[in-house]
Amino acid sequence: MAIKGSLKEASLPDVLQMLSLGRKSGCLAITDRSSLGYIFFENGRISYATVVNRRDRLGDILSQRGRITAQQLEEAIQLQDRDRDKKLGEILVETGAISRPELEHFIRIQIEEAVYFLLTWRRGAFTFESDVKPHRQDFLVAIDPEALLLEGARRVDEWSLIEKKIPSFDIVFKVDEAHLKSAAVSLTDEQQVIVPLLDGTRDVTVLVEESTLVEFEVGKALYGLITAGFVHRVGRSDVGEKTEATDVRVDEHRNLGVAFYRTGMLEESLREFRRVVELRPSDGSTYFYIGLIHFRQAQWPQAIEFFREAAERGGSRPAVLYDLALSYEKNGQFDEAEATYAEAATRARRDPRIMTGWGVGALLRGDYEVAAGRLDRAQEVTGDDQLSALWYWGRSLAAAGLEEYHEAESILRDGVAAYPEHSVLRNNLGALLELLGCVDEAIELLQAALADEPSLPQLSKNLGDLHYRSARYDDAWDAYQRAVKLQPELGDDVYFKLGNIAYKRLDRELASELWKRALEINPNHELALTNLETVSALK
Repeated sequence: MAIKGSLKEASLPDVLQMLSLGRKSGCLAITDRSSLGYIFFENGRISYATVVNRRDRLGDILSQRGRITAQQLEEAIQLQDRDRDKKLGEILVETGAISRPELEHFIRIQIEEAVYFLLTWRRGAFTFESDVKPHRQDFLVAIDPEALLLEGARRVDEWSLIEKKIPSFDIVFKVDEAHLKSAAVSLTDEQQVIVPLLDGTRDVTVLVEESTLVEFEVGKALYGLITAGFVHRVGRSDVGEKTEATDVRVDEHRNLGVAFYRTGMLEESLREFRRVVELRPSDGSTYFYIGLIHFRQAQWPQAIEFFREAAERGGSRPAVLYDLALSYEKNGQFDEAEATYAEAATRARRDPRIMTGWGVGALLRGDYEVAAGRLDRAQEVTGDDQLSALWYWGRSLAAAGLEEYHEAESILRDGVAAYPEHSVLRNNLGALLELLGCVDEAIELLQAALADEPSLPQLSKNLGDLHYRSARYDDAWDAYQRAVKLQPELGDDVYFKLGNIAYKRLDRELASELWKRALEINPNHELALTNLETVSALK
């Protein structure tokens, strides 16, 4: 279960200590207005940290500390432009610019700087998801959070003073060269870096970018210069007021949108993607992401609208068409789903996911033969790769629909072997085994599935049905009670059968209450009505 909270109620240092003491593993996402950062934990120790849309400073750190030359950094960046999937550090190791141990050392510094930066956030919210790992797991570290908190606290204290002189990063400063020269003072290394940049045209954000220093170093250097009277504020940049769709702003909002989406923060993700649409209405991929957000929220009409827009603006890519077809299907528009699946399959004939979805679409319409043919084609194009759980589910139901029960059993057994913890496959295999007369094996299978997935009401109901049809009424009663406790509106037949069991126990009053509950859910339940009339006549 996720841990959520506000930074006003629980400070980030407190949260880090809690996760450390609890030896937690997972991802802590922290938001501050439109910014997002991640800190990953492994057994209570920090393994990775990053801030979205904050410049990756590994190259800057290596260059600043004289470990690589400016030319080596530029060459590595050019190579990265050709292969976006590679990290800058990997390229530097491959080219021999640095060794792998050196890279790990500097990545550790980079991670520490990201944590220090996040510790300055006082507003916003945090969410911790267990067992979530970084998308890229190269060069993970193991840092005790307490080792960072002391330095972080010192920086935060200093930052509170710095903010009095630098309340916003869009402020532009200019150095008083004559005053500085006449004073003949010694400047820190950081101050020597930023002084040439303080020409009255750069705001603090640009200073950070061009100096290759981290925010804290720039802030501390500026604070000293401002306090001594060598630097003065001359205005603000208009970065925050621009309305034109610059590439930088679009990329920032898109990156934040993707990051929020991956963290499950759907409303925040939607907000960022809507800003991208405002800035660049022609961007088809943005409509696709908005469609995905609505899909995850089970808002099928909205998902359809944005997937269609993405298809029109992005050239009807197979992946977009697949999600559009699935949305049509969820919304009960089976004819539209069929046509869209067909177009997607035409564009991507060897995509097993699309062929599987197309087959399931036919299955939902009751066309078992067509479903079986399409799913067999999906199996062909899958080749030696593992078939999806959805494929086993759909192909077994198609076989059962064609009354090929032993083939359905074989498919389901293979599916359960491939996905031993998949409760739906085990549930369906249990139902099929009962149909084939293997009741004891079916009960054993469902009991094992229920032990692994006790929160799934359908499993309890199906196990209750097995016991009920086998006249094991006490076991059926327990299973049905678990089912309706998890989902009170599960079905009229559950309450009807509970009423029958209560009647067999000679508890007519309870039986009547349960049959009435069945009628509340389904007023046309004739057997429940008949039973109630019979009991009333006996009074």
